[in-house]
Amino acid sequence: MSKTRMVSIYGCRSSCSFNYRIQERRNRAKALRLEHNRKPDKPEDFITYDDSDSEDETSAVVNEVLNTSYNFVDYVRTREILSKDIRTINQDFGSRHILTHEMFKETPINLGNMNKVFCSQWLSDRQVVFGTKCNKLMVYDVVTHSLDQIPSLISRRDAHGGDQQQSGIHSVQINPSRTLLATGARNTCDIAIYGLPTLDPICIGENAHRDWVFDMCWLDDQFLVSGSRDTKMSLWQITPDIVDEKHEIPTYQHVSALALKECRNAQKVRALTFNKSFKEVAALSLNGYIHIWNAETFRQKLSRKLPSAQENVCLAVQDNGLYAIGCRSYTLLLDCRTLQVCFLLSI
Repeated sequence: MSKTRMVSIYGCRSSCSFNYRIQERRNRAKALRLEHNRKPDKPEDFITYDDSDSEDETSAVVNEVLNTSYNFVDYVRTREILSKDIRTINQDFGSRHILTHEMFKETPINLGNMNKVFCSQWLSDRQVVFGTKCNKLMVYDVVTHSLDQIPSLISRRDAHGGDQQQSGIHSVQINPSRTLLATGARNTCDIAIYGLPTLDPICIGENAHRDWVFDMCWLDDQFLVSGSRDTKMSLWQITPDIVDEKHEIPTYQHVSALALKECRNAQKVRALTFNKSFKEVAALSLNGYIHIWNAETFRQKLSRKLPSAQENVCLAVQDNGLYAIGCRSYTLLLDCRTLQVCFLLSI
């Protein structure tokens, strides 16, 4: 976990220089090799190797070991007194310890009769919000293991007996300042906006899409882009006036899209992401195209055919200018400047 190169205060040997430490080191290395060579009933998933695994140790290595303390107490003490001893700490010790001792395991959560989790986001260090195929927006507390349902927002056309399409909540997105959460409404064709951290209803975006909303992405704290199975993309604005409006009885407003445009050469917009560095919105369609939109003018700039048209379902962007596209059989990495394939990772 830590290494402190001890300097002798009196004489030529440091306070931790004892010959029995070398023998103990060799015994531990031997026991570890025997353990690794043993064929267990179940193979280990994660194995680490230390420098002490080597059988041949030179005199320089032995001298370094004798004058090095691996005691964390020595590390803290020398740091407190501003000692000139050379000291280092292994930043990966915690994660390696968790993995090698199988402390990091999946914990299944019983969701009752809920059907498939489509999307999720961390609300805080202990709360996760997720949307399901059965059109439920849920919040799970990983500490208390409590599960709470957030009421879905109803648009005016549904309140008047319109045709409701309840086909699941496919996207949950949080704005950069983490004050607003965008997700699907009761009707999968509409979007719902909630305030954070209380998840109070703010507004519902309606009368834009005629088919399921598959994905959304925030451009900043006010502007939101949504993509739908009807090949349309909508631009929404959630102004501070809408957010700050208070009522004695909790209610929400109804807003319309600032712009609604068709994504040309697309069949069903499946995923969206905002490239902040290039100020563009990338859209992924199920017919195997990636489409680039200018985020400032909300105009489509270009489309490019991908090597695969089989179930292109997810899209992400890296800050340094790299798109990652997940499809059925592999993952594609594209250069944002040229949309050329940089790397293809088979699954």
